Amino acid sequence: MPSVNPFSWKFVAPLYMGSTLNPINSSMIATALVPIAAFMHISVAHTTILVTALYLASSIAQPTAGKLSEEFGPRRIFLVGILMVLLGGLLGGVGRDLTMLVVARVLIGVGTSTAYPSAMLIIRRRAEFAGMSKPPGSVLGALQIAGVVTGAVGLPIGGVFVEAWGWRTTFLVNIPFALVAFVMAALWIPRDEPIEAAKSVREISSRIDVAGIIGFAATMTALLVFLFSLPNPTWVALGLAVVLGAAFIWWELRVKHPFIDVRLLATNLALTRTYLRFASMTLCIYTVLYGVTEWLGGARGLSSLETGLLLLPMSGLSALVVGPISKRNLVRGPLLVSAASSIVASIGVMFLRTSTPIIWILIITLIFGVTMGTMASGNQTALYTQVRAEQIGTASGLLRTFGYTGSIASSALIGIFFHTKVSDSGMHHIAIIMVAVSIIALIMTISDRRLRPSNKGDSATA
Repeated sequence: MPSVNPFSWKFVAPLYMGSTLNPINSSMIATALVPIAAFMHISVAHTTILVTALYLASSIAQPTAGKLSEEFGPRRIFLVGILMVLLGGLLGGVGRDLTMLVVARVLIGVGTSTAYPSAMLIIRRRAEFAGMSKPPGSVLGALQIAGVVTGAVGLPIGGVFVEAWGWRTTFLVNIPFALVAFVMAALWIPRDEPIEAAKSVREISSRIDVAGIIGFAATMTALLVFLFSLPNPTWVALGLAVVLGAAFIWWELRVKHPFIDVRLLATNLALTRTYLRFASMTLCIYTVLYGVTEWLGGARGLSSLETGLLLLPMSGLSALVVGPISKRNLVRGPLLVSAASSIVASIGVMFLRTSTPIIWILIITLIFGVTMGTMASGNQTALYTQVRAEQIGTASGLLRTFGYTGSIASSALIGIFFHTKVSDSGMHHIAIIMVAVSIIALIMTISDRRLRPSNKGDSATA
């Protein structure tokens, strides 16, 4: 049996470090696009493929890593992912053309995507082995801080690195972090159970549903191509996404071991609502991270470093909010606060002007910090209680996929209204949509009968 504290600092440290790499890499690259374009003598528009590559790779790799963790062991998948991050950092650090950088970003995206779903599975198994009847709230809260809240930290970190040592450091910084995370995981995370050697290639392919993974990847690729094409929509991509999605669902309903349990999503509506809430709130939060950032730079003339520092308190407040909520395993209350605070802050964005004092912009972003913290902790605890232990890896990865879909939708939204010019009116139109999305999330939470308060706080039921 494990020690009195099954989640010692040695056990959780590599899980937390690994989980920070994906959100930080997602946002850090934004500060390097302009210098990369200048170095390679291409337009900044061409370098945005570096953002797209990581989003696409991550949205596909998150549930895939969860499925592989369930089949082959989460520690093994975690270590393989860290090695991919190391390789991506090296390749990007010496990259001479855009193709090399795109490959590096894909490696980083896939590698960092293994951390969260494998960590969730490791934590769930550890908790059950220790005989814990409730989710380990403090551990899940810290994991959520590492896996979501740190996204805003990437902007100022990237700004400092690019200004001090150039754009290559946004890739090279992954190397020391990956090495430390790998060593800690190899030494401190217990080994997985041995893999059954008798399994044939065909049986392994069936168990992990290779065809389902390919179908999911194709569907997500077509959908994201459509979203990234806005405001000039590629309707062929949308039509292809619908056809591929229908074929994917048809296949998943017929295989013995589906990659995504479609029946589970149809019957476990509480889990489906968790995914939709997470996607909608992520849309609003990433619109602030990137839309307000772009508005501050384009309309007010602030540098990337200055806007990153302005948003840093938002990340800090959200981290403070996550702790006590996760420790008590609260769900319904935080989700109500998340939607309500998003409505209030989005209304505040509707009244922003280029002449608005910085202090008011800071207050609005701090309210969104409350939104981020309550959204992250509430939805993660809900998911933990809504799926069985053997499903937690894939389910956690799929939660992140919904989050990436929301963030990509926010990028499309920003592209539509800032297509010709970054302006106050464009920001206000975006804010109206954010208010509408937040209201829908609030209604969805209020009407969700599966989010029932327990004696000591809110807890989601299965």
